[in-house]
Amino acid sequence: MGWWKVNADTLAGSRFVVSPLAEATARLKTLERGTAAHPGERAWLDAHLPGYRERLAGDQVTALLVRAALGRSWNATFLTPTPAGEGEQVFEEELARIRETPPEAARADLAVSLGGPLPARLHRSDLPARAAELLEWVWTEAVLPSWPRSRRIIEADVIARTARLGQGGWAAVLDGMRPGMRWLGESRLQITTGDDPPRELSGARLMLVPVTPGQSWVSWDAPNRYAVVYPCSGALAEAGRAPAPGTLRALLGPARADVLVLLDTPKSTSQLVALTGQGLGSVGRHLKVLFDARLVRRRRAGRSVLYYRTDAGEVLVEAQRDG
Repeated sequence: MGWWKVNADTLAGSRFVVSPLAEATARLKTLERGTAAHPGERAWLDAHLPGYRERLAGDQVTALLVRAALGRSWNATFLTPTPAGEGEQVFEEELARIRETPPEAARADLAVSLGGPLPARLHRSDLPARAAELLEWVWTEAVLPSWPRSRRIIEADVIARTARLGQGGWAAVLDGMRPGMRWLGESRLQITTGDDPPRELSGARLMLVPVTPGQSWVSWDAPNRYAVVYPCSGALAEAGRAPAPGTLRALLGPARADVLVLLDTPKSTSQLVALTGQGLGSVGRHLKVLFDARLVRRRRAGRSVLYYRTDAGEVLVEAQRDG
């Protein structure tokens, strides 16, 4: 199996990072593979896949480049740079790192991801620029219009995982973050189930990068920075794409209806703030009204209070969906 040796100092310095480029790359992988992780992602894919295929149909070199870059077991390294800082990254600055890749380095990365020699049509110097242009198109056409909502889903995922840190330590945060990833103990973090050599991360910065599509990968700029890009919780990602039915919004008010719909799984007030974009006070007032109406219940989980729908709340939401 492939695992990283992560000491206490590295864990203590770990950070969640919001990367617009990682989100755009994850969307590119979804478009290229044509598969969706949940119904909300399927709706997005159905809306944008025709335009993506039309764009590549008129640019066979870029189409071949994407197929080579998104290999079965490894992405071309230049296409997935490790975030260079903390907090939220700037898309244009991230994209510039791809565009500025030396052509010979891009071709070497593609040979690795392809698992063999490059096709003759990829022996050219404009591959980094082509990759950057395609990612910029994906960002502009298929990510940016819904980025505020996607960003709220990402923030909600970070809140949920931070709560797990307080309840179960880093093992609770890292286990299952991406397929095959789990904490093995003795400073070992399993990254994949494949037969990859272990890597020593002592002294390095570990960054955890959530994205909304069901895609994941790892990257590093050894020996200083390593990153795990992982998909947000499916329930969160789907909830962020499922607005309340119009009849329910008319009955309860749009903001309160959105809160009730999101409570199909237990969520904290902070998660609801992140997912809805509403203020803390507004969410708190909506929860009180819903609680008093016996449409939601609450329970404590560690330091958090989680809210969830009652049977009556379930019946109300489903009746309006059916209508």
